[in-house]
Amino acid sequence: MDIAALLMQLASGAGGGHVAAKMAPNLSLGGAGNLLAGLVGGGLGSQILSSVLGAGATTAASAAGANPDMLSDIITQVLGGAAGGGVTTMLVGFLRQMFQR
Repeated sequence: MDIAALLMQLASGAGGGHVAAKMAPNLSLGGAGNLLAGLVGGGLGSQILSSVLGAGATTAASAAGANPDMLSDIITQVLGGAAGGGVTTMLVGFLRQMFQR
């Protein structure tokens, strides 16, 4: 795995977790909780989306060469990370609510 791709996944996952918590404040885990859930979900979500779509994991590191698929790889990493981070944050928030009752 490329370290640049992993950093993109984690950053977009953290952003997705933050946006999901702002959209559904009753499922928010707090700042640190949203960040951690987003990071985990970002890494996992992007990996799942990449494997489903068949996109390669080499993204920003191959910027020196002329790679026509690089933009689609970056978009896949970012969207998968953000979606995974948001879904994971909301899922953990929902489970936390269920167990607190």
